[in-house]
Amino acid sequence: MSFAAERHLVPFSQLEQLREAKGILRHEGEALLAVADRLDASFCAATELLRSATGAVIVTGMGKAGLIGRKIAATLSSTGTPAHFLHPAEAVHGDLGCVHRDGVLLALSNSGETEELCRLLPVVRRLEAAIIGITSSDRSTLGREADVTIALGRLREAGMHGLAPSTSTTAMLAVGDALALVLSKLKGFTPQQFAVFHPGGNLGRRLSRVRDVMRRGEELRIAADRTPIREVFVALGKPGRRTGAVMLTDADGRLTGLFTDSDFARLFERREETRLDDPVAHVMTAAPLTIGPDALLAEAVEVLSARKVSELPVVDEQGRPIGLIDITDVIGLIPQVGVQPSG
Repeated sequence: MSFAAERHLVPFSQLEQLREAKGILRHEGEALLAVADRLDASFCAATELLRSATGAVIVTGMGKAGLIGRKIAATLSSTGTPAHFLHPAEAVHGDLGCVHRDGVLLALSNSGETEELCRLLPVVRRLEAAIIGITSSDRSTLGREADVTIALGRLREAGMHGLAPSTSTTAMLAVGDALALVLSKLKGFTPQQFAVFHPGGNLGRRLSRVRDVMRRGEELRIAADRTPIREVFVALGKPGRRTGAVMLTDADGRLTGLFTDSDFARLFERREETRLDDPVAHVMTAAPLTIGPDALLAEAVEVLSARKVSELPVVDEQGRPIGLIDITDVIGLIPQVGVQPSG
């Protein structure tokens, strides 16, 4: 074995690995702060170009910058700005059809001299589409050709050799996020609009409306608050999925209280069986927390979590119960921070 090969076998301890990793993260974090301090009016000019465009934003970049570009395009699309990714090499082989004069090309290149990208710029110029460049210097080819250039400055890549795109791509990603989110705010993009683009998964559920998730109809247990406790549970017993709470109403049908299975069990634990013929209003939880049907599900989850309750009645504008959110329906959305809902 050669001496050079032996040098590569020097142990790299866990302590050294952690020290190296923390150094890389700090290096990239400091670079982001420097980029933030360097932002100027060109950023505002870029957001205005994007805001005023009536066509789609076409994001392009080669290699690692291209991968970052794909993410930026996705972020733009999900926050109210239609965007697509265009591979610069494929662009000159027919894919340029997605570029229109009413759109904007957002081009990413740290050096600003990437061959495939630079070859694309004059063609885009002939198509009369605006160009925004994110690059290290406004003196590069991309910097000179772009209508607006967001200059990142000279960034040293992370790691011992500083070769792999790391700091530069982190900076591109962060600036792309800033563009998308500032643009979203300029457009007045709402959580409700965001929900339209995110119907799947936990995020989509949190952004859905309470009325889309609440239990309703035969799944609900509703009784008059003057009904004896015994009759409430005999009359409302039913097979299949049911809520753990009875919603109690006054003579006008407005919600006055809740009585849960746990409340029922506590009567027996306290040897108060004689109260079973009392009106349920005597033992109910009066004036319970409620929510409206048009509230975001995330609001209901927050109430269930913060107040540690298991059922949240949904009422209309007159205070009449029309549905119920049960914690078992949203348990996957409850923050895992030691929440222990009560019955």
